[in-house]
Amino acid sequence: MLKVNRYLSFSYFAIILVISGTCLAQDSHADFRTQQLSSPRVANAWKKHNDIVKNNFLAHKLSWPAKDLYLRAFKSQNELELWARDHEDSTYRMVKLYKVCAISGVLGPKRQQGDKQVPEGYYFIEDFNPNSDYHLSLQLNYPNFSDLLMSGSKPGGDIYIHGGCLTVGCLPMNDDIISEIYVTCLNARLNGQEYIPVHIYPTRLNKNGISYLKTEFAGNASKLQFWAQLKRGFDYFEVNHKLQPVVYSPEGTYLN
Repeated sequence: MLKVNRYLSFSYFAIILVISGTCLAQDSHADFRTQQLSSPRVANAWKKHNDIVKNNFLAHKLSWPAKDLYLRAFKSQNELELWARDHEDSTYRMVKLYKVCAISGVLGPKRQQGDKQVPEGYYFIEDFNPNSDYHLSLQLNYPNFSDLLMSGSKPGGDIYIHGGCLTVGCLPMNDDIISEIYVTCLNARLNGQEYIPVHIYPTRLNKNGISYLKTEFAGNASKLQFWAQLKRGFDYFEVNHKLQPVVYSPEGTYLN
């Protein structure tokens, strides 16, 4: 009777699973690339902006395609910063500053569906939409864990960085700018960055910014406490040009 070595059989089976998983991941990656670049909007944006973005990265002594991006937005200033680095041990360098062309709502986090608020907190890009009603759009993972616990029963959703220069709670750009941002982020995604962090602040939380918020919102303890949470992450990045892992308390407050 033929005897089969169980260890070898298990090892062989495990190898098959690993190979199958790798093939599926490669197929998924190829499908995503094909789906994106087959869109006329994405293809046109790529043709117009890819070399420009590449040259900008090389001028900042950063490798291309991008390996590790970080986006940081400030509502009061209507600004979106693009940062990048080549590997996880290096610090981020600022690559470009973009103007957000409109902001809805007031300073403070988004807490309810329909409040027209732009969220504040720590997010990442979870989807690339080449067929957006607003030219091109990058979906954020709002509501995150903090939003779900700190908001009401209907926190809302569908928050994007998008074109069209119209908003009821998103970060809108003109179509040319969103095309450039989309191409930059798509390069990073195709180069292996699954999650591109996007941090949204009410204003720069430096000494002047905090002084302004304490003056304008002196009677709003909940907002001031929330911004104190975000300030820790803001300060850490300002000093180190690195990001900390996002950590929440069981109640949904940011702990870093």
